[in-house]
Amino acid sequence: MADPRFFRRMGPFTLAELAAISGAEPAGDRSRSAPFEDVAPLQDAGPDEVGFFDNPRYLAAYRKSAAGACVVSPEAVAQAPAGMALLVTEKPYRAYALIARAFYPEETAKAGIHARATVSESAAVAESAEIGANCVIEAGAEIGARSVVKANCTIGPGVVVGPDCIIGPNATLSHCIIGARCRIHPGVRIGNRGFGFTMDPEGYLDIPQLGRVVLENDVEVGANSTIDRGAGPDTHIGAGCKIDNLVMLGHNVRLGKGCVLVSQAGIAGSTKLEDYVVVGGQGGISGHLTIGKGAKISAQAGVIKDIPPGLSVTGFPAMPNKEFFRLHAWQRRQSRKKGGGE
Repeated sequence: MADPRFFRRMGPFTLAELAAISGAEPAGDRSRSAPFEDVAPLQDAGPDEVGFFDNPRYLAAYRKSAAGACVVSPEAVAQAPAGMALLVTEKPYRAYALIARAFYPEETAKAGIHARATVSESAAVAESAEIGANCVIEAGAEIGARSVVKANCTIGPGVVVGPDCIIGPNATLSHCIIGARCRIHPGVRIGNRGFGFTMDPEGYLDIPQLGRVVLENDVEVGANSTIDRGAGPDTHIGAGCKIDNLVMLGHNVRLGKGCVLVSQAGIAGSTKLEDYVVVGGQGGISGHLTIGKGAKISAQAGVIKDIPPGLSVTGFPAMPNKEFFRLHAWQRRQSRKKGGGE
């Protein structure tokens, strides 16, 4: 059971209700009206809790589990313990996510402005929005319906936050337009000036950064990540992108829809990622490149040239996975020949 000090649980839900929520097909001998109180890991779940099985590594735990119900693929049905109700689907992880979200829904705005918040007279804050303690909402900013701005945030002049967003504590937003249902985690910095200047013997001279950051709908930005505003064109983050903690995006970067950037990834200015690109942890991409649709950049890879659509690359400089592993195997053979061992 999740700690009730931090998580508010809903329910109970019947087996039939869970099937409707998840799109799974109920199976087994238990009544469709049997109630379930919570979700839990397979090894810990009890008879009134729901688990899920989607990885062969946990087959032993699945076979021994005391969970009252389990979300499984059709292939796993025959290996279920006796008496366990099943919710059968081709996508058990997704179905389990829907069930867990039903038991533990995201917080909703508690409409109102905290007494210690500072809101400009020219700002437009929806009546259904929540503004936390010590927030500063500056002139001309807009906060959409049902959005939550947590404590100690600064929403700069003219910033637009769409409906149903959650802005985590201590975030700073400037020069940006935020779409609907975005999740901005604690400590995020969006809209800082880009890292642009002339390098001249007479001294470095900053170039005005006159663009914005635009986040389309359903974008998530992880804690302490930073997204610089554009230098003239905008920095643009496509719908549904998932950005992990401690990610850095330079000015004029453009992400297509559904991109995934894992922790500590960095993308230099004016690089474009087409739809559904994945960048692993600490992956680095140089500026002014194009990464094609569906490409995958491995963890710690260093990309210094364009990547065609669908290609998976590894290493520094990044190269196609097959090429990288052939090179690695050759290097090991050469090491053994010279007596270097494994």
